[in-house]
Amino acid sequence: MKMLIGGSWLDRKETIEVRSPYDGSVVDTVPSADPRDLESALSSARKGLDELSRLGAYERSMILMRAAGSIEARQEEIAVTMSRESGKTIREARGEVSRAVQTLTLSSEEAKRIYGETVPFDAAPGGQSKMGYAIRVPVGIIAAISPFNFPLNLVCHKVGPALAAGNPVVLKPASATPLSALNLAKAFVEADLPANCLNVITGSGGTIGMGLVKDDRVRMVTFKGSLEVGKEIAGNAGLKKLTMELGSNSCCIIMDDADLERAAERIRFGGFALAGQVCISVQRVLVQDRVFDAFVDMLTTEVESIRTGDPLDEVTEMGPMIDEASAERTLMWVEEARLRGARVLTGGKRSGTMFEPTVLRDVSRGCNLWFREAFAPVVVVNRFTTMDEAISAANDSEYGLQAGIFTRDLKSALEAARRIDVGGVMVNDVPTYRADLMPYGGVKGSGIGREGPRYAVQEMTELRVVGFHL
Repeated sequence: MKMLIGGSWLDRKETIEVRSPYDGSVVDTVPSADPRDLESALSSARKGLDELSRLGAYERSMILMRAAGSIEARQEEIAVTMSRESGKTIREARGEVSRAVQTLTLSSEEAKRIYGETVPFDAAPGGQSKMGYAIRVPVGIIAAISPFNFPLNLVCHKVGPALAAGNPVVLKPASATPLSALNLAKAFVEADLPANCLNVITGSGGTIGMGLVKDDRVRMVTFKGSLEVGKEIAGNAGLKKLTMELGSNSCCIIMDDADLERAAERIRFGGFALAGQVCISVQRVLVQDRVFDAFVDMLTTEVESIRTGDPLDEVTEMGPMIDEASAERTLMWVEEARLRGARVLTGGKRSGTMFEPTVLRDVSRGCNLWFREAFAPVVVVNRFTTMDEAISAANDSEYGLQAGIFTRDLKSALEAARRIDVGGVMVNDVPTYRADLMPYGGVKGSGIGREGPRYAVQEMTELRVVGFHL
């Protein structure tokens, strides 16, 4: 596939192979952009500012709706491409395409809801003869850098609100999974988005991605990825707005009054969807003493029933990890935990990029599987006695994205919501739950700012005050 710069589809001699994580086959190739391409994309985006300024909210809204319709019309084709490039199952891919349609639809609606407010100048001394108001205006060129794990919907969460608010976008998709982003670009071309408003440039994160971050023409960077890269971006961005979601090692608390069967079923989903490569994947499970053994047995049985294999097979429930290096690192972390006293209850082995769905119990807090982000099909289960212990353990992390608690007790639920230091707490569900319309983001090492079209539009606009002397 070709990259999109200035409304033209461009190829280059130097290319990047997009390979299937499952069998290593070449899915497609994309251009390997160089600094000249980056300059062309940024110059195009400056023209895009002017193009968008001539479009009213209704016109921007209709472009987004048409793009959503284009994606929906090609749902199966896009899902198959996504499954092949990312390794997610075909059912997961179809679900993501449906969510992407909803994200663009929500963004279309928000384009018509960008409100200002009156400012009571007469409430200040000497302001009796003045009146004014504040409006929201586009922040400017937005650099969007997206991850491999949700290569369409997470791109929509950046591009949709940005265009809704009137901002041109230069998008740098993950090199492992750029094809879904390019399919989105096709949808916007079909939707008659002006030529310079969306540029999609494929290439090295260190060269193209960091070049975007450092360029003064870029007024905002929206990024999803690792904490380490997030820190590097923050150190190089200069005076720009930043929205960053930087991962997690999400915790789920199981109280002794919980519906254990539901909790085990939901953790089966929340810990192993997309082979655990989800920012809000369940990684750490804390279970109250009285029900610990019973719950561990239930969860182990659930996880052992997960069907792994070819992502394009309709019966497959979990596919491969994104690459062998990730699978090998996961094996090292599992072995480290085992050598430090943890018990592997199921799984723990790999074959190439396939890593078995794995459950460990009694994992030391000094292990990588406890304090770092696994981003793998691995769940660790530890016990606790009191609510204070559970909350202390949940907060024993440099991350703070989302958490979950299963309980029938309202007091326990509200205490968890008040005291766990995260961006979202899911009661009687796993932290992996996300509605695309909700404010989504974290605290501590999990990032800055919030996504969800309504909230992203707020991040992607500036307030401008207009005052009148009467």
